[in-house]
Amino acid sequence: MQRINSYLIRLLLVLGSLVAMLPIYMAIVNSFKTQGEMFQSFIALPTTFHWENYSDAFNKINLLGSSLNSAIVSFLGIGGIVFCASLAGYKLSRTSGRLSNLIFFLFVASMLVPFHSIMIPLTRVAKGLHVQGSTYGLALIYIGLGVNMAIFLYHGFVKSIPRELEESAQMDGCNEFQTFFQIIFPLLLPITVTIAILDFLWIWNDFLLPLLMLTDVNRYTLILSTNMLFGEYNKEWPLILSSLVLTAIPVVLIYAFFQKFIMEGIAEGAVKG
Repeated sequence: MQRINSYLIRLLLVLGSLVAMLPIYMAIVNSFKTQGEMFQSFIALPTTFHWENYSDAFNKINLLGSSLNSAIVSFLGIGGIVFCASLAGYKLSRTSGRLSNLIFFLFVASMLVPFHSIMIPLTRVAKGLHVQGSTYGLALIYIGLGVNMAIFLYHGFVKSIPRELEESAQMDGCNEFQTFFQIIFPLLLPITVTIAILDFLWIWNDFLLPLLMLTDVNRYTLILSTNMLFGEYNKEWPLILSSLVLTAIPVVLIYAFFQKFIMEGIAEGAVKG
């Protein structure tokens, strides 16, 4: 009976994997077809592989320029989130008292606020601060939206670090900032890698916030540039799918390489917290 249950579980996992892989298969296969061939069958392999779809998509979405914009926003956003959240998470974790607990609670509670409820006030604030339309302003907004989850993870992870390390550093003459950056922050590497990867996946693939904030086509991120292929009366699906495949390649490579750090960092931060 136990062996039968094991086979059933494996069968369900295989079926679930096939269902999850079907959209990816359809996107890749249809990206090599013509529009007419794609509408004849979404599942069948192409009779001829049209590699020119990728070269056309490369040029139409300005892949290099859009990728550079996405990279600038992603790395600035991730750097700001890691810097601010690591300091805040460390300080809140090491400070006892009602005020510290209240501030930490406010950060955690803000994670429950849906983005759609704040996007209109957010655009007005961005316009008032003169950061709307700027990739650097977009990165600043991502920092503000991303620190709450990062503080929550850092707060739990810092509790696993013995206080004796900080006391020893202070006895050697280190101030609080030197203690953090020289002693504590290197020990936060697992959770830092986890936060960086999760935020990269979020920022790189995000569509709504760049759509609200960016107005200049030359500043468009990769996802926004792909969206320009969706015309009101004409949709070039092979080019759209080709551009989506090109857009997904960096994310897939980074996630595949660092996926073990994601699970380890989240598990350690949650359990030790």
